[in-house]
Amino acid sequence: NNQQSRRMFDTLPPVAVEFLDSALAWVYSFQSTFEPTVVLVPAILRDQVVNLSEAIGFDVPTLNITLGLFMCYPLGAIMNVLPYGPIRHFFSFFFGVFLLQFVVGVQWIHQMITSLFVYFMFMILPRKLNKWLVPIFVMSYCVLGHLHRQYVNYLGWDLDFTSGQMVITQKLFMMAYNLYDAEVLASGKDSRASKKCEQYSLNELPNILEYLGYTFNFSTVLSGPAFEFSVYKQGCEGTHMYDKNGKPLGKIPSQFMPTLIPFLKCIGTMIVYVVVGGAFPLLDTVDPQHNTPTILTDAFLAKPWLYRYGYQWMGLIAIRMKYYFAWINAEGAINIWYAGFDGFDDKGNALGWTTANNMNVLGFETAPDIQTLSKEWNKKTSVWLTRYVYIRTNGSLLAVYGTSAFWHGFYPGYYMFFLSVPLLTMCERVLKKKVSPYFGNNKAKWAPYGILGIIVTSVFIEYMVIPFVLLARDRSFACYKAHYFFGHIIPVLVLILGSFLPSPKKDKKKE
Repeated sequence: NNQQSRRMFDTLPPVAVEFLDSALAWVYSFQSTFEPTVVLVPAILRDQVVNLSEAIGFDVPTLNITLGLFMCYPLGAIMNVLPYGPIRHFFSFFFGVFLLQFVVGVQWIHQMITSLFVYFMFMILPRKLNKWLVPIFVMSYCVLGHLHRQYVNYLGWDLDFTSGQMVITQKLFMMAYNLYDAEVLASGKDSRASKKCEQYSLNELPNILEYLGYTFNFSTVLSGPAFEFSVYKQGCEGTHMYDKNGKPLGKIPSQFMPTLIPFLKCIGTMIVYVVVGGAFPLLDTVDPQHNTPTILTDAFLAKPWLYRYGYQWMGLIAIRMKYYFAWINAEGAINIWYAGFDGFDDKGNALGWTTANNMNVLGFETAPDIQTLSKEWNKKTSVWLTRYVYIRTNGSLLAVYGTSAFWHGFYPGYYMFFLSVPLLTMCERVLKKKVSPYFGNNKAKWAPYGILGIIVTSVFIEYMVIPFVLLARDRSFACYKAHYFFGHIIPVLVLILGSFLPSPKKDKKKE
């Protein structure tokens, strides 16, 4: 463990560091025990990946995750022709494990340990306890994964199990409440939260094959999105398309375009990421972990502010393409076997393909306000936080932000962003209350007022979000300083000035 990796933990006393090192040594001692479990990826495949990485200039971990995500398409095509029932659950589980072993090797065992331990909890503990204990356990496991990563590889971008662990955390968190909701509804208790999520409730614990097929589902195991077990199960059993007698509930739509369009989009985002990211790197391209980020070097800071901010803007757009690629790729891979199809209404009309849609790129990039922007980013995580944190805690924003922050990890940059965004939200509320009414009905997104909102939102969010990339407190603070803290100062001034502005009088309704 080098000195850079330990910088975040410098304040710990030596005895604490010694204890942590001993604990990690004990955990690592099990690696030899679990190494033999990595049996699904043949050596010849790994050798071919190494050869390909050398030929195209991609590092092996990046190539592994990219190939793993693309493999979901042929796997989804095979899934689509398999008969409904147990064979689909087995296929989902088997190839989910294969993808994890292909991408993270022996670290796949973390997802297996988590899944089996939680299933044991589901079997022996009351549902009213599991709605608390399961979320606590899976969040704790996820938190320990993040802390381990930061302790041994601070500011490193190496691929490990934590990304997949974040997905399984959401799935098991939701399932605990789905089982509890069924019990509450069956008892006749008046629970607003349980009624809101009634369609996802589970009367019975899924059998072990169904359960593992869900937690390791190949389409979502690497990068999500996570959705409820009932949604996964209907994709494996076809209940959202056929009745009990096998009769279609409506005209089954083709999945060709709902699969092709996301596939083409993810190819496009990958190209933008490579091209634009290569032209506007934010971090040092040789050693991003240890060297000063490109946007904080003396040579870069000597350039005019408008150039520096425009450069950062382009670099952040490129970085977002990496996330767009993963999420949009997963959408197509889920749609190909109809798990992303929403089913039919009572009249037999197709409802659409929103189940697996996790990102509205254009909606996010042209969001006219923070509220819209947050709804368009990582939609399924927003749904998870709304259904299983927000409404379960009587609308506690502290619980929502706290859960989201812990789920992401513990880099100071994350918290600098999470603590800064509410400032923009408060500012936005003041402006909507005291300024927007003067524009009457001229507030459409592409009207002058809406376009101004798009520009202002983008300018300020690109400032606020940079710590999510820089991660470290000193780097993030230095970047805010390089931009003269305008993204904090201006909203504070608006809040102060807004407190003196009178609220527009509402028009009295005509009798």
